[in-house]
Amino acid sequence: MLSNADLVAFVPTRDPARARPFYRDVLGLQFISEDGFATVFRAHGVTVRIANVAGVPDFVPAPFTILGWNVPDVATTVRDLAAAGVVFERYPGMSQDALGIWDAPSGARVAWFKDPDGNILSVSEI
Repeated sequence: MLSNADLVAFVPTRDPARARPFYRDVLGLQFISEDGFATVFRAHGVTVRIANVAGVPDFVPAPFTILGWNVPDVATTVRDLAAAGVVFERYPGMSQDALGIWDAPSGARVAWFKDPDGNILSVSEI
């Protein structure tokens, strides 16, 4: 029923003023609009709503990946993002290379980073 409908991704933020330049200037998403409820971007045809959760008193970022991108060359993407100031996460027990990229058993290569709110994002090459 929904397989032909456009997908909308939601990412929470407690600070839209910090989230907007991160998603626009650092990650390079296309800014669409902003109001008191969300800052909206477009990412390769997908709408990404950075939802304002400042009014949620006990909001805590999820301890897992909530948004990710498949990229043609994860090492190049990691280097480019690092040059823009993105810090890549390291996880105990995961064998990650010098760039922070993990080689999954499936053959995928994945690296994780956080947005200004601490949401975990990823880039992967599959």
